[in-house]
Amino acid sequence: MPAPRPPQPETPARDAFEIHRSEVAPGLELGYLREGVGGYPLLLVHGYPETKRIWWRNVRPLVAAGYEVIVPDLRGYGDSDLSATDDYDLTLYSHDLHTLVHEVLGHGSCGLVGGDVGGVVLCDLANRFPGFVDRMVFFNTVAPVIPEAADWYAQHGLSMAALEDGPTGDYRIRQGRDPEELLAELDTPARRRQWVRDFYEHRLLASPYSFDEADYDFMVEPFEDARRLAAAWAPYQLAYDRPMSEAPLLAQPVRVETLILYGPDDQVVPADFPKRCEIAFPNRVGPLVIPECGHFLQWERADVLNGVCRHFFSDLRSR
Repeated sequence: MPAPRPPQPETPARDAFEIHRSEVAPGLELGYLREGVGGYPLLLVHGYPETKRIWWRNVRPLVAAGYEVIVPDLRGYGDSDLSATDDYDLTLYSHDLHTLVHEVLGHGSCGLVGGDVGGVVLCDLANRFPGFVDRMVFFNTVAPVIPEAADWYAQHGLSMAALEDGPTGDYRIRQGRDPEELLAELDTPARRRQWVRDFYEHRLLASPYSFDEADYDFMVEPFEDARRLAAAWAPYQLAYDRPMSEAPLLAQPVRVETLILYGPDDQVVPADFPKRCEIAFPNRVGPLVIPECGHFLQWERADVLNGVCRHFFSDLRSR
């Protein structure tokens, strides 16, 4: 029998939250949750293979703590529109989210929380829109690589590569270099569901027994659509000459105050992640290592993330 995992907040029903829609670019709307209107705004940004559903255990506890919780699907994911012109990249994600929070919802600034692709987008948001990001919580993703600090990386035995391929990282090559071939193999909804489920189960991203059958079904359902699965692979294709609208601002430090968290059971984001964050985030808290946790920290240890967010942003609630 597996050892019992730390108890987690209750998972709300699939239809627990109202889904809003707003246009953030010509002809493109994002689907998003907005709960706790009137509190200090927190923007929670998912990655891949996730949608806004990965934050289901975080919304109500953060609303109860006094926050306005904004949880979008990135363009092409979940309830957000696909791009009619196949335009997907990190900078476009960043512009979409800034437009949503700043122009549509009317917030001059906000707090950010994210990991995986969402964490990378957080860094671009912080560097691209000065004054927009008050603070951020950053976990289990690729830290900015600072070319001017090459000597520092060498002294600490770190390569200048943003992310080395680990034992289960072959998916990055297939989704990035050979997406058409891979999509042809995943030619049924069941096969597409299985491809995504493997990230939560067999690819060693999560701490063991973090997800049960109902959780798998909840997380993989949005990727049954081949168009949405293909759209989600776009960030991986940027390493294989996919055109981008503009280079993301990821080769410079992020000077916004940032709390660094790391789930060490993640076998895709390597153990050097905390060390890399020490140079990428000069105004940081941590890195803090969260036990019994892997890549999906916001779900696997929602109890920890909800608690640290409640305190890390607490003085901003008086705004």
